[in-house]
Amino acid sequence: MYVEWRRLQSAGLTRLQQHKVPLFEQTRSFKIYCSNFMPGVLQEPGYITALFTLITDFHGTKNDVDTAVTARLDRSKVVREGNHTFAILLEEAVLRYHIGDNEVMLAQLVQLLSGMSLPSISLGIIPESSPRAMWPVETFNIYDDKLVSIELLGAQVTITAPSEVDVYVRAFSALSGMAVKGKAARSLITAAIEALG
Repeated sequence: MYVEWRRLQSAGLTRLQQHKVPLFEQTRSFKIYCSNFMPGVLQEPGYITALFTLITDFHGTKNDVDTAVTARLDRSKVVREGNHTFAILLEEAVLRYHIGDNEVMLAQLVQLLSGMSLPSISLGIIPESSPRAMWPVETFNIYDDKLVSIELLGAQVTITAPSEVDVYVRAFSALSGMAVKGKAARSLITAAIEALG
């Protein structure tokens, strides 16, 4: 299913965040790949505000950023509540994309480090210098290996056909094989913090 953001965001961003709460609460296994921004479930308030402001300005939608930030934070409680696991992959470049000012980026990078300590989260970062076994693709989320949500510039695509879901599960596996975790991932985040000056 292909739905334009213009339609999804017609009433603002808050309802869009709230709409996904049941899916988040029902999903046990999340696989999240981010090639262009930090994973939503680990975004901190300043970063969400900066990102949602950019989105609202670009798409020209209703400005409900403040309530949308609160709705995203409420939605993200699944990281700490319930029986959920999160396998998250980030391209290293995401650590350096400035969504917000240095203060916002510092808080967001610290949030990533903090999120790594949660038992529900496995965070991997794909180093820019790694030989590629899979090219960078669009940001996507896999829910229980049954549904995939893909975020394009102009639309959100939702896939439920098993053969198509499998394409993204295989891609996630290939991308995961290139990622570093634990101490090596922390080092990449720390380097991005130090680069902020």
